[in-house]
Amino acid sequence: MSAAAFPELVTGRMDGFEQGPWTLRPGTTSRGGASCNLTERILEVPLGADATSRVVRAHELMHIRVSPHQGARSTHCDEVSARALECAEEFRVNTLLADLGFATTLLRDGTEKSGARRLAEEGDWREAVCFLLAVVTTGAERDYLAGIRSAQPTWVAGLRAVKKRAVKIMVEIGVDVVASTELDADGVPLGYLRGTVAVAKMIDLASRAMAPVGPEALRQFRRSLEPGGRRAPSGHFASLVFDESLAGAHRPRSASLRRPAASVSGTVLRYPGRLLTDHQFRAFGAKKWSHGGIVVIDQSGSMDIGLDDVAKLLRCAPDADIVGYSHRPGDLGSTPNAWMLASRGTVVRGAPVGNVGNGVDGPVLRWAVARSSARGPIVWVTDGQVTDSNDHPNEFLSEECAILVRKYRIRMVRDLGDAGRALRCHRPLVPLNFGRVGRKLLEIRGFST
Repeated sequence: MSAAAFPELVTGRMDGFEQGPWTLRPGTTSRGGASCNLTERILEVPLGADATSRVVRAHELMHIRVSPHQGARSTHCDEVSARALECAEEFRVNTLLADLGFATTLLRDGTEKSGARRLAEEGDWREAVCFLLAVVTTGAERDYLAGIRSAQPTWVAGLRAVKKRAVKIMVEIGVDVVASTELDADGVPLGYLRGTVAVAKMIDLASRAMAPVGPEALRQFRRSLEPGGRRAPSGHFASLVFDESLAGAHRPRSASLRRPAASVSGTVLRYPGRLLTDHQFRAFGAKKWSHGGIVVIDQSGSMDIGLDDVAKLLRCAPDADIVGYSHRPGDLGSTPNAWMLASRGTVVRGAPVGNVGNGVDGPVLRWAVARSSARGPIVWVTDGQVTDSNDHPNEFLSEECAILVRKYRIRMVRDLGDAGRALRCHRPLVPLNFGRVGRKLLEIRGFST
């Protein structure tokens, strides 16, 4: 015995969606075995007469009733990931079904526990957060959390905090708004905007943070999910995004400079002390061409600079590459966080202001290392305070930068005015009083002063 579905009878939308003939295809009750394509009007649902098939059909018909069609969500969610929107919309649809009295606990296929265990074993916290919202109210939440607990027991408290905040969002706006397809001033359905998008933003906040471990971290994580709350630590740097739109003015470039450097051969015994201290006996002085070096400037809130400072540095090192950086906390890559202030005879006309946070200290240092071949030393203008993509201090990230400083003999200075002197030095400066990075450097055994 089989049942039928009539998507053409679903009416009441207020967002301009035009009903028409639908193509009906048989599906299954397994997760992913049913779907609704509003653009091409293709409905794939199980056609059985059992209770589970009935609820799955109702779920897809609810999508036809409230989910936005193509083009309705293209301008308002640039900062929200597609995966978070997908799972948040599943949560909204299931919430509406439960409110209508459907047995949404039947929306499970028995794979939730094993799937959760696999995510936990792989350490995929981001997907664990997203998929949680797809199983809430489906009867699989308990099994899902049991699977997480089997491999990552410390994740469970954080996931429960995410679920609690998502439910609160839906309760606060009310079922009438959750189901609304009335368009706002930007042409976005109200239910989707205030329900799905709000939950998706919260999902992104949670999934891009570190899984909270311990009572204090959990309290901080919960606060971050509330409106206006500070983002929780992410534990990783953001990706480096250079601003390619800056206009520059050409300035005459000086010839490359010849600087003395220690060598194993030559005509002048310039460094006799190296015969005792240098295992390669680089005691002779040889002139080598220098291209001025690379200056990396932290332009976060505490380290802002002006073009006058850049001009003074270029008088000392006229052929230096100068790059500034600062990351906007929580940005997903839409806002540039690095910019060339001077390079190859071109200087920007206006120095960009910082984006409040650091966020990309490690990536910009690695960029400088990759660019530094034959271009001279690297100078890092910094206070030594390294932060993650959400602008929180992190011991591991500070250590990562300290290792880069030590390995590639990066010269650290606090003020841009000292960068010229650092470029002219023949050995790295002693990194004293440089915050967390300085302390990590002192902890690293064998750091050369």
